[in-house]
Amino acid sequence: MTATVTPAPTRPTAVPDAGRPGAPRALARHRGRLIGAGAVLALVLGALLLGGGGWPASLAVDVSGPLGRAGDWIIANRDGHPLFLYFLGHVSNAVVVSVRAVYLLLLALGWAGVTAAAGLVAWRVAGLRLALTSVAAFAVCGLLGMWVPTMQTLALMAVAVAASVLLGGLLGLAAGLSGRMDRILRPVLDTMQVLPAFAYLLPVVLVFGIGVPAAVLATVVYAAPPMARLTALGLRGADAGVMEAAASLGATGRQRLLTARLPLARKELLLGVNQSIMMALGMAVIASVIGAGGLGDRVYQALASVDVGAALGAGVPIVLLAVVLDRVTAAAGERIGTAPAHRSRLGWAVALVATAVVAVAGRLTDRLSWPDAWTVDIAGPVNGAVDWMTAHLYSGVPLVGGTADWAERFTTWVLNPLRDGLQALPWWTVLLTVGVLALLIGTWRTAATAVLATAAIGVLGVWGPALDTLSQVLAAVAVTLLLGVGLGVAAARSTRLGRALRPVLDIFQTMPQFVYLIPVVALFGVGRAPAVAAAVVYALPAVVRITAQGVRAVDPAAMESARSLGATGRQQLFQVQLPLARPALLLAVNQGVVLVLAVVVIGGLVGGGALGYDAVFGLAQGDLATGLVAGAAIVCLGLMLDRVTQPTERRDLAGKGA
Repeated sequence: MTATVTPAPTRPTAVPDAGRPGAPRALARHRGRLIGAGAVLALVLGALLLGGGGWPASLAVDVSGPLGRAGDWIIANRDGHPLFLYFLGHVSNAVVVSVRAVYLLLLALGWAGVTAAAGLVAWRVAGLRLALTSVAAFAVCGLLGMWVPTMQTLALMAVAVAASVLLGGLLGLAAGLSGRMDRILRPVLDTMQVLPAFAYLLPVVLVFGIGVPAAVLATVVYAAPPMARLTALGLRGADAGVMEAAASLGATGRQRLLTARLPLARKELLLGVNQSIMMALGMAVIASVIGAGGLGDRVYQALASVDVGAALGAGVPIVLLAVVLDRVTAAAGERIGTAPAHRSRLGWAVALVATAVVAVAGRLTDRLSWPDAWTVDIAGPVNGAVDWMTAHLYSGVPLVGGTADWAERFTTWVLNPLRDGLQALPWWTVLLTVGVLALLIGTWRTAATAVLATAAIGVLGVWGPALDTLSQVLAAVAVTLLLGVGLGVAAARSTRLGRALRPVLDIFQTMPQFVYLIPVVALFGVGRAPAVAAAVVYALPAVVRITAQGVRAVDPAAMESARSLGATGRQQLFQVQLPLARPALLLAVNQGVVLVLAVVVIGGLVGGGALGYDAVFGLAQGDLATGLVAGAAIVCLGLMLDRVTQPTERRDLAGKGA
């Protein structure tokens, strides 16, 4: 059946007002012209009154002295101040004891017991195929000689995820049951969500020093927000009819929560657990910079010595863990409640007994640790392949040039001009541009937040490095959007391409940020271009998925109407699909910016420079003032970029609020 769209009759005498469909567009045009006129006036006044140049030294505040003294005080009083003795010290000890207990339990189970437990748990919650995948993944960890580091990472993650789920669940419970608490927590969670993972390391190192407690607590703070958001979403989205029925039966508030709200929100709760696990794994790997140990430490040490083979040997288990944990928890959320309770209990009992039998058999045969004879060294072949690429692909390739040539050209033709151009702009034009962009898609409040966050960077005295980081982010976002939107549109319009891309995007989206540095170092060496390349690869899957979903969600009636009017495929795309998918495209831009910033900052480990280098230098050298200032500037930069790219609902003067 062909759908047709009949144009509405025209009213010659009608004048659009706030209550008619034409009013929002007219108000938007009027608002845009007003902002444009104000920007032009501000440019003229700024040129006359403020002149040019970077951020004025008179407006900068040197906080290195106070921060250094504060850091020295904390370090000097860690062993004697009551705050550390009776609170923070106990927290640190509890974390160490918990991680050590889980690690000893994993070692006591032995490689066979842990592998059997992983396979049986996956079988119970996700089926036979994923159970075999889990067993194979843990076997590969052993074959690569990474069994002990894998157990260290799992122990740290188990404690961090448990604490994240508990903390996030409590915050989400408060936000889901109280509108006031939801309004209080929402900006806090918004800010935490846009902070790069690296920024979380700095405060905990200041308080807890280098080691496992700092790594675990940074992971908890980083991984708790998604659990809080999804818990609140599930509780607020509970079926009103069910809740009304429970209230009519005389159930108390506690009974309604335990018997109605929480069971109805099970899927959201498990999705929150899934997201917390994935973020905790990514953060646990990054936390190797502050002494977390495990697989991340192996990757970090290998990258420091540019040993790509060793880095890949530790990176593969990280990817396998991420894929298995993601699939198992996602399948648990989909299959929850489908099996009868008695069968579920029987299956878990069988799995527990089988795990115990395998673990006891391993202990009796003295085969707890993975046999050295069953390991495979891939570092040599990988480094050999890297040497071959360096000799044949790194430079000197006829016509197209090598990967090093591409990196050098990208740095010379894109990154350097963009950085120099931003740093040459008068400081007030940067603030003005940020304010105008935020105002065009948001409200006066979001614009003020973006401008204040940008100004705070100058006040901290890191205006130049921040603009350097911003230039890398802008270049990476441009490449990400060019590739991501193109692939997303193609995947939405081609079912075959969409199916082919799905497993690739799944794998790339579950990989922790740290892992992306390995291939780019092998291909491009060190520098700013490799940091941008890693950021592009990391952010690309999210942009492709959001774009494809937005284009697919376009109203079929609108597409049918366009086809019936004889529109070509190109006209349908540019005149119907992309305009109607605008909210999804804006969301893709926002997510691309946030994800790119996260990896560009980590790119300081591979020569990215700017704020990322300052943060790494501060952590590595114990220069807390440099590290904290860089971390605060990263936070401000992330907040500004989020506000500039995140559309905000607003009420115009003559709109619905009138």
